[in-house]
Amino acid sequence: MEQLTCDLLVIGAGSGGLSVAAGASQMGANVVLLEGHKMGGDCLNFGCVPSKALLAAGKAAYSQSHASAFGVSDQQPQVDYGAAKEHVQDVIATIEPMDSQERFEGFGVKVLREYGRFVSPTEVEAGNHRISARRVVIATGSSPLVPPIPGLDTVPFETNETLFELKEKPEHLLIIGGGPIGLEMAQAHVRLGCKVTVIEGAKALGKDDPELAAIALESLRDEGIEIVEEALASEIRGTAGAIEVHTADGAIYRGSHLLMAVGRKANIDKLNLEAAGIETTRTGIKVDDSLKTTNSKVYAIGDVAGGLQFTHVAGYHASVIAKSALFGLPSKAKTNHIPWATYTDPELAQVGLTEAQAQEKFGRKLDVVRFHYSHNDRAIAERKTKGLIKVMVVKGRPVGVSLVGHQAGEQCALWSMALANNMKMSQIAAMIAPYPTIAELNKRAAGAYFSPKLFENQFVKRMVRFVQRWMP
Repeated sequence: MEQLTCDLLVIGAGSGGLSVAAGASQMGANVVLLEGHKMGGDCLNFGCVPSKALLAAGKAAYSQSHASAFGVSDQQPQVDYGAAKEHVQDVIATIEPMDSQERFEGFGVKVLREYGRFVSPTEVEAGNHRISARRVVIATGSSPLVPPIPGLDTVPFETNETLFELKEKPEHLLIIGGGPIGLEMAQAHVRLGCKVTVIEGAKALGKDDPELAAIALESLRDEGIEIVEEALASEIRGTAGAIEVHTADGAIYRGSHLLMAVGRKANIDKLNLEAAGIETTRTGIKVDDSLKTTNSKVYAIGDVAGGLQFTHVAGYHASVIAKSALFGLPSKAKTNHIPWATYTDPELAQVGLTEAQAQEKFGRKLDVVRFHYSHNDRAIAERKTKGLIKVMVVKGRPVGVSLVGHQAGEQCALWSMALANNMKMSQIAAMIAPYPTIAELNKRAAGAYFSPKLFENQFVKRMVRFVQRWMP
């Protein structure tokens, strides 16, 4: 067995692991990177990239059949599902070189295409290599959670790891799970000509603000997606092309294909964490605020750390641990400025506290400001007026923002910056957005916070009248 030593060993070549490996190597560290599956991890190969590519195909089809409002004749789109999937694979292939083994070897990283397992607190075996590292970063991500529903083991089903390889268009896609993955794929498929039924055991989009989630769900139902809530799957029956989902209330839903989208589980099974003295939780690896595990020489970042499971969180985690692992400086991860988005149409986005969370924490100190898309000129011009921005404000500073509507994910970035830097609403109000843009919503929302203080304040009115009377 070949012995290797390094400053930093990174296990997992997904978003977080690649960011750590590239940055550390270019700053002079001796880095070894392990990846037993595909470079780029879930995001590139099975998650963010292919799902957004398929959504784009669905949007192209939808635009053909909903053009009459712009003076263009509606046309029934001729969808080639297999070609849409080829578009998805082309998008992956275009981005793939950025995450390739060759590129990272060019940075000076030693890349081993093997899974790693701990054999001691500072040693990891991978294939025929034993690696001794000063610091280790676990960035193994997560994979689809497949619950033990009776009968599921006898019925063919898809997950996000297999769906994008499917070339045959489902006649009727059953989706178990009404979260972001399930609903994004529901909309993509209904727009590509499939019948879709979403079966959710609790509330669809249950982690988002219910007022805004209701707007998104209404749009999805209007497009023909059947969304069944409070329907816990109790049994799966059938064969390929004829699948039945039985729910606890006695209902039966029939379709041709089944997609399981009930959540994610941390990839820790192959790591032999006990040998390194690393403790786990129900959701992943136990970490402190600095993302260190119970072994002070080992960090865990991204999905495997058991918190928010988003690609951009893994990238943020990489920047947090770089200060500690490379420079020995204290560095802690925060969550109050982490945004997330669901890329349905309309999009749904959140950063910071929801209204319910802010109300519970701040009570009567909380102000809630709303501004509707229907008052935005660009949204009117593009027929995208269904939407709302809601800002939770305490003592003149935003503590949370919820958005639903066109480009909600894009608009959320500004508010992440505001929360990260403890900015005031007055600073948002001072922003100048080009006219006409959807970005004006943010400024108008900030303006809506100050409007009552300016236009309904009798002292302000008396002061203006006084100044006008005496001003030369």
